[in-house]
Amino acid sequence: MIPALREINEVQALYLQFLEALKQAGFRGDASPSYASRTVLSTDNSIYQVLPQAVVYPRDTGDLQLLMELADQEDYHKVVLSPRGGGTGTNGQSLTDGLVVDISRYMNRILEINAEEGWARVQTGVVKDQLNAALKPHGLFFAPELSTSNRATIGGMINTDASGQGSCVYGKTRDHVLELETVLMGGERWISHVIDDTELAEINDRADRAGKIHRLVDSIERDKRPLIDAKFPKLNRCLTGYDLAHIRDREKDGRFNLNNILCGSEGTLGFIAEAKLNLLRIPRCAALVNLNYDHFQDALKDASDLMKAGPTSIETVDSKVLQLAMGDIVWDSVSEFFPQNERPVNGINLVEYTAESEEELDAALAKFTAHIDSLIGQPGKSFGYTIARGHSQVNKIWGMRKRAVGLLGNAKGEQRPIPFVEDCAVPPENLADFIAEFRAALDEAGFAYGMFGHVDAGVLHVRPAIDMKDPEQAKQVRIITEKVVALAKKYNGLLWGEHGKGVRSEFAPAFFGELYPELQKIKASFDPRNQLNPGKIATPSAASGLLKIDQVATRGERDRQIPVQVWEGYAEGVHCNGNGACFNWNPDDAMCPSYKGTRNRIHSPKGRASLIREWLRLLAERSVDPEAVARKSREQSFIIGLPGRIKNSLAKARGEYDFNHEVNDSMQACLACKSCAGQCPIKVDVPTFRAKFLELYYSRYLRPLKDYFVGGLEFVMPHLARVPQLYNFPLGLKPVRWLMERGLGLADSPRLSATNLDNAMRELGVPYASRKSLRAMGPAQRAKAVVIVQDAFTSYFDTEVVADTLRLLKLLDFNPLVAPFRANGKPLHVHGFLRQFALVAANNSRELNDLAESGVPLVGIDPSMTMTYRSEYQKLLGDKAPTVHLLQEWLAEHTEHLAGNKNRLRSDSFTLLPHCTEQSNAASSSRQWQQVFAALGMELHTQAAGCCGMAGTYGHEIANKETSRTIFQQSWAPKLNGDNSTILATGYSCRCQSKRFADANLRHPLQALLAQIEDSGFTVSNH
Repeated sequence: MIPALREINEVQALYLQFLEALKQAGFRGDASPSYASRTVLSTDNSIYQVLPQAVVYPRDTGDLQLLMELADQEDYHKVVLSPRGGGTGTNGQSLTDGLVVDISRYMNRILEINAEEGWARVQTGVVKDQLNAALKPHGLFFAPELSTSNRATIGGMINTDASGQGSCVYGKTRDHVLELETVLMGGERWISHVIDDTELAEINDRADRAGKIHRLVDSIERDKRPLIDAKFPKLNRCLTGYDLAHIRDREKDGRFNLNNILCGSEGTLGFIAEAKLNLLRIPRCAALVNLNYDHFQDALKDASDLMKAGPTSIETVDSKVLQLAMGDIVWDSVSEFFPQNERPVNGINLVEYTAESEEELDAALAKFTAHIDSLIGQPGKSFGYTIARGHSQVNKIWGMRKRAVGLLGNAKGEQRPIPFVEDCAVPPENLADFIAEFRAALDEAGFAYGMFGHVDAGVLHVRPAIDMKDPEQAKQVRIITEKVVALAKKYNGLLWGEHGKGVRSEFAPAFFGELYPELQKIKASFDPRNQLNPGKIATPSAASGLLKIDQVATRGERDRQIPVQVWEGYAEGVHCNGNGACFNWNPDDAMCPSYKGTRNRIHSPKGRASLIREWLRLLAERSVDPEAVARKSREQSFIIGLPGRIKNSLAKARGEYDFNHEVNDSMQACLACKSCAGQCPIKVDVPTFRAKFLELYYSRYLRPLKDYFVGGLEFVMPHLARVPQLYNFPLGLKPVRWLMERGLGLADSPRLSATNLDNAMRELGVPYASRKSLRAMGPAQRAKAVVIVQDAFTSYFDTEVVADTLRLLKLLDFNPLVAPFRANGKPLHVHGFLRQFALVAANNSRELNDLAESGVPLVGIDPSMTMTYRSEYQKLLGDKAPTVHLLQEWLAEHTEHLAGNKNRLRSDSFTLLPHCTEQSNAASSSRQWQQVFAALGMELHTQAAGCCGMAGTYGHEIANKETSRTIFQQSWAPKLNGDNSTILATGYSCRCQSKRFADANLRHPLQALLAQIEDSGFTVSNH
């Protein structure tokens, strides 16, 4: 495995000394020099990988001041610091070989909202969607719109002067910044806003750093104004960072505005701690016209004509992105707007209209669609369109467009579309010609690519597909970039139109020409020793150079050290491209509960994927093949390997370092909910590679006893259920609870149900399914037959749900049977018992496939256990895995039959809190439940909810209990603070957790339907 020794060099010693001095100075935040933390923050959404020396997480502005005061001391002049927000940069903006300052963990509070005056004050670790969720009740929002809005921090937006969809109307981030509080080198706090000449003169007279900065910037603006006017292009996506053209805001009476220097400065000038932001009214009405084209180039050329109609925004998507979306979870929500027909769609323009009234919107749409209708059939024009109306429908399509960044990374093969020339900005009228030449250059080089972007603003995101593990292909980054730089210049545009400069800063001197020394003067006034994110945008002197695109380490350089067969064996993790979808802020989104509960990026799919890649690389350095180790451990008896595991565990207890432990700590905190597998656009599947890692880890170290207890529970449950008191009674005794908690590390263990399934089945006349009984059925019986596949949790801990399901199916004139209980094996897989899982899965599959040969559908009750058949079983067994439907999937195919029973139910309205695995990996599940309820005359609302925090046995483990509680409190608890009688939950874990932390007894959806029938006087016996 991985070596246990770490040598500390001179540079590391300096940073460790700095961290200790920081602690002694009263730093209140967290600091981590661990290799895991450094590895996770060594990448962003770019092609680069730079390992920092450590990571700090300040709690407040005072902590930022301590950092800057200490860095200003002579002993630490070689310490460099780089701020980090959401970490979604595409050009390595926040990557550093020094100290990462991550403000997102603690400095994420919305400090004040003034709805009357239309502004908000926030700490800069606040996520954009977090802010807009708080603003929505006031009818306000913060612009502009970003594709990464659910994880992009306000500080990150300011530092890159971010812009996105609708920028022609809403502008860039700096257009909405009213005030910034910045911590300068030395620890000085400065609040900047638009000032008049009188106030500027007063500041210029100051002797401190702020005075020096204002004097310099003011003189540059006065002395170089003609040159600045001539040099800076007049674009919607004008320059980001050190923006000399906007030192004085011409839209604000020509007043001085230092914020336009700070916005887009990428942390090279100071730490921006707080921001006061301008807010806009949310348009009351919205619509999106989705135009289809035969060719992508037609969509681009048509955009200029479409802009004449005055829409709010126009976005474009090529066929590659659209095809990838069709295979993604997002497609279920938008497919109705993109009907598939014989005419292929190779380009789409999404044209948005907003208005304050429906009448105003109707008029705009009527005028626009009349124009489109008159052109249909003409060469180069749209051949058809659909319209989405209302914010709800429009936002679904924008959600699909937002996923384009990640979706492109999910292309098949090793050549993956990557960002390095993806955000050029040219005048919109030049865009089609610019892209035509851009595409020709890529075609000549033989690279595929995907495209999407903001045609209204002249920005198109182009991502060539390159395998960065191949050194020859990696060389194309330089070749292609230089061609694109020349093209941008030819078409009067910019290389950096939206995503900042970062590593691409090397092209700044050529672009700025004689103005570049002025940028260096600005840098020197803020950061004389080049300690703040050095190598980006500008240097304080000629002695320090800018980074170059092919002289910064890339992920590909490290990845190519992993053998091909190992890389392919861990494909579910190694292809993570860092898009950061797993950093989703929204607590009511299932992705990713462990990150939401800890705010630690180590506990995210991106973090875990980064760790597994580095783990594999370090194994390769020692010529260790994890596949061979896994095979050996499966073949070796437990006893033979025991002495080695004991020896290594004793070394671990003595504190001997091993990177395996850091990886294991990250993996243990995963809930194995599989939301990543469904929601990550790259389909990073943490539970799958986690299980592989745990198998190897525990071939080297002793397992905790709880793993054996949990893994074996499915096998002993049928026996314990015969006399449940023998299991339940001891659990109520304090000594037993103490033993469970201290010895096994398990708390709040569930009790076996008092209901016996065999007895319930006999009472209902429901038989066990067998091949013989299924074959003996006549056509009429078979048409209504269904086999319920048991799982251990509902059959033995929540038996009433199984019994009620059978009772309801009988009442609805179905013919239910029950498959004899067999262990599913999911707990074994979760804990890395892969050899045992393979045996269980093979045996269980044989039995279920034997039943399925009859043609009678197999249906499972618990979502998590049922989804195992289409996930873990499929990966292991391929087409030999049994097909087991979710309840609602099967019932939704019988809505006509259900409708015939509608009059037998008392009508009512319910709310469903969806199961995280179900909603993430079976996108249609909630809609299918609604179809089932509607067919029976019921109304079912689906309320957005994240993970409940239980996820099998995760929440019962002592080590996870408080995080489990935190996750529950974030999303589920607020929904269970009143009358819960109409709130339903499909997952056993969800119902268990709700009872545990909210004392709420939630029902399964079929239990609610059963109650509606029984309240109407129908029973199995009299039906």
